[in-house]
Amino acid sequence: MSIQFFSENIWLKGLSVSLAFGFWVVVAGEPVVERGLEVPLGFENIPETLQVSGEPPDTVRVRLRGSRRVVNGLTQGDVVAVLDLESERSGDRRLFDMYADRIRVPFGVEVTQIVPANITISLDRAGIPESVVVVPDIEGRPAEGFAIGRISVLPDAVNVVGPDSILANLLEALTEPISIEGASGRVQEIVTVGVADPTVRLQTPTSAEVTVEIVPAPLDRTFGDLPVNARDLATNRRVTIEPSTVSVGVRGAREEVTELDSASLDTFVYLAELQPGRYNLPVTVESTEGLGVTDIQPSRVTVTIQ
Repeated sequence: MSIQFFSENIWLKGLSVSLAFGFWVVVAGEPVVERGLEVPLGFENIPETLQVSGEPPDTVRVRLRGSRRVVNGLTQGDVVAVLDLESERSGDRRLFDMYADRIRVPFGVEVTQIVPANITISLDRAGIPESVVVVPDIEGRPAEGFAIGRISVLPDAVNVVGPDSILANLLEALTEPISIEGASGRVQEIVTVGVADPTVRLQTPTSAEVTVEIVPAPLDRTFGDLPVNARDLATNRRVTIEPSTVSVGVRGAREEVTELDSASLDTFVYLAELQPGRYNLPVTVESTEGLGVTDIQPSRVTVTIQ
């Protein structure tokens, strides 16, 4: 049996030995050099019940020794640092020694140093997917005279997966920015949804349709010297109001406020059932439906009933 093994494909076996010997001769004849390199740190065989949390480093610094041709020819991706987490358990601060076997290098390259020499990571239990609201990121301001109206997002919630400790405090997912700069009409965009914390992710990659209604901005206007009337004054009573006029600020739709005149605003004090005397009473304003009163100056007046 052993004789047959050595006799089969003998020319291929001979070629392989010759090539290996030739490579050794070439490498052995070159100067040996050392080189520092920053390499990515990755994790493999992560148990389904665990998640890497915290902020582990993205890279480590290594020093490599080997023939000048091989070491100087190393490119990104030729060397990686890998932590195998297959048999690990959950914990807030797990310490891993960075020995040479955790650095994957091409044949003929030796790892002489790793910085940092050990790495601390947190392993948290993977939480049940959490539903959070989608919050649109609105940037800019509408055109002059316009304001932001109703904002809608579809879908308005997404499922997020990640470590239990992070999901417990996660309240929202964010969209890509939507610009409304200078807009005077509806803005509608389909944008990507994501989460700010890099240790969690969407259960399913999702885009959202965001609709921002741009509406005419409400107009503010102030009316001065409006007379304060006495309402429900008892028969045969006389009243003195000081001051006798007030200024009133209103807000509403631009067209309605623009066309409004002072006669449409009824400014009064309510005197029902009051006996003769001196009172400090609030001023009330009745206005057209849809208008809001934003300010009354002064808001109270001195009323003398005789």
